[in-house]
Amino acid sequence: MKLTLDLHDIYNRGGDIDRALRAVIADAVAKKAPLVEIIPGKGSGALKKRVLRFLDQPEIKSQYHRVEKDSKNFGRVFVHFRWK
Repeated sequence: MKLTLDLHDIYNRGGDIDRALRAVIADAVAKKAPLVEIIPGKGSGALKKRVLRFLDQPEIKSQYHRVEKDSKNFGRVFVHFRWK
């Protein structure tokens, strides 16, 4: 199971971005999903940096295993979870 969050529609609404990111992480934890795909898009890279800063917060970082930046598609970030 992979959850996907596409941020194209809310790229310029800061509060909505944070809520959407928190919701997809919470959903992944609740469903024990192994992977979340976040699509900030290519653009200037500002939204991707915002997503990475969000994921680097201690209370968020403690919930996932690792973050992978897609080497083939600059506009995509994968968040991997490890469940016991």
